[in-house]
Amino acid sequence: MKRVAAVIEYDGSNFFGYQGQPDVRTVQGVIEDALERIFKQRIYTQAAGRTDTGVHANGQLIAFNCPNDRMTTEDIRNAMNANLPDDVYVKEVFEVPVNFHPRFDVTKRIYHYFILTSRQKNVFLRKYVWWFPYELDLDAMRKAVKYLEGTHDFTSFKTGSDERDPVRTIYRIRILRLKNDLVLIRVEGRSFLRRMVRNIVAALVKVGLKQWEPEKMKEVLEARDRSAAAGTAPAHGLYFYKVLF
Repeated sequence: MKRVAAVIEYDGSNFFGYQGQPDVRTVQGVIEDALERIFKQRIYTQAAGRTDTGVHANGQLIAFNCPNDRMTTEDIRNAMNANLPDDVYVKEVFEVPVNFHPRFDVTKRIYHYFILTSRQKNVFLRKYVWWFPYELDLDAMRKAVKYLEGTHDFTSFKTGSDERDPVRTIYRIRILRLKNDLVLIRVEGRSFLRRMVRNIVAALVKVGLKQWEPEKMKEVLEARDRSAAAGTAPAHGLYFYKVLF
């Protein structure tokens, strides 16, 4: 039995997150339903990351054991796309070692967050960007991210009952001004705590509004207290962009 990995993109608007749950629509659920229709048995998958309700993905990576060795990777890709709903798409399928696990073998996860700063709302983008009609000082935000890059205790930037080790490594954060009043915040790291990226974005927006000085980020980080940070940026502006392994 060969093991394969698939690069998946999805529109998270109508999903209750990635991870399978009973009685609600999830990305993992519809993928495993599609695989069951193809292989006539339940196929369990593992993913590189779990996205929350409303979060999108360009490059989610999943892996599973394929019970039909005669199917090529292109056959598997085509069969999956024929059985998946139109808000999930398989971009690529390839073989991996039998012990490959996307959660543990990934060395970098990249997230993109989009903020629309135009004065007028764009109703066609309402599910895909955070409409925030205020001017942001991107230079100040870029100064603030320098305090977040590297290995730190990110307790101040986690949400809820995430009991995992709060020490995480952020390799790089880039803040770019794109066309049409779009701002992109790109966060690269090995792994992240629950809602960590969205909490970082909310804190950076505080700096961009000049409500916080860039140096405040260091103070928030060292507090190791969620109440010291800002709120949480909306889910629909976040994209699980890519993984490296």
